[in-house]
Amino acid sequence: MSQATFGSLGPRRLALDSVQEVNHNTKLLRFKLPNAGDHSGLALTSSVLTLSWPQGGFLPTVRPYTPVSHSDEQGHLDLLVKRYPQGKGSGYLHSLTPGQTLTFMAAIRGYAWKPNQYPHITMIAGGAGITPMYQLIQGILKNPEDKTKITLVFGNNSDEDILLKKELDAFARQYPSRFDVHYTVSNPAEGSPHRKGHVTKEFLQETIGDAHGRNTKIFLCGPPAMEAALAKSGGFSSKQGSVLEQLGYTKDMVYKF
Repeated sequence: MSQATFGSLGPRRLALDSVQEVNHNTKLLRFKLPNAGDHSGLALTSSVLTLSWPQGGFLPTVRPYTPVSHSDEQGHLDLLVKRYPQGKGSGYLHSLTPGQTLTFMAAIRGYAWKPNQYPHITMIAGGAGITPMYQLIQGILKNPEDKTKITLVFGNNSDEDILLKKELDAFARQYPSRFDVHYTVSNPAEGSPHRKGHVTKEFLQETIGDAHGRNTKIFLCGPPAMEAALAKSGGFSSKQGSVLEQLGYTKDMVYKF
């Protein structure tokens, strides 16, 4: 009988099934669920809290990761992990080989998504911040009852850093009236088809427009500098205002993963 692996409390150890090199610093790690017919049972926008013990460390490292596999997929759980230069958790996960195990402490519920709550939503992601967006995109588009339209603005350092591009482009082709994606790259390769630059006020004005008269939600996830410029840490600025505030989006219209 199929069971929800994260449907009950308590830690569990899952074995690594396979590793795929995605780019120069990112790997796709597939972990086996206890039984072939099991699914994760995670609600949309949920992450999983992992515990690792890097070699030579005195204390364990606890890190949350957002699975990129759909919650209904059976037999496995996929984590897309970017390795950071001083990242203890990401370094440890990148060192794992098939057959080794990782401890999953718990599931962490994120934004409580309700289908059709908004006619249209915007997602602004930077780098590895695409993972919670991708989970939500999948959940919305694959739910026949959910008619929400999505615009994704995705900023990266280079063309090679655009994670899940093949999957995102496939969604754009499959759901042309419901999903729209806009890429911008700080350092594009020669001949790159992508816009050059950061996620700026001007770019957002072109892609999503201002908030005037709109019933919408903006989801934001990216590097701290990007989030601070767009929405300010801890709220909007009282002076000039953040980029989103300048476009008319109020604090309650923005959710940061």
